[in-house]
Amino acid sequence: MTFWYGDHGGGWGWVAMSIGMVLFWAVVVAALVLLARSLGRPHQHTRWGPPPTAPAEQVLAERFARGEIDEEEYRRRLEVLRSTGAPPPR
Repeated sequence: MTFWYGDHGGGWGWVAMSIGMVLFWAVVVAALVLLARSLGRPHQHTRWGPPPTAPAEQVLAERFARGEIDEEEYRRRLEVLRSTGAPPPR
């Protein structure tokens, strides 16, 4: 077949083909790397149910440490938690 430049493709055809081939292989390698990385680590979003919560005594201790409740209220609520396991009245 004879095109505009005779029987060869010309300089820009080879440049475009070379760049296209490099881009193609870069995309293939990037896809493989991303696939390997995603399969190699556990997924955090696949767990069912709500996220685990801190135990009530730990939350109460943190509130006391931040100064949200005083010592008397802390001891009273802690006693209620340990005696019944139910949340203290507000």
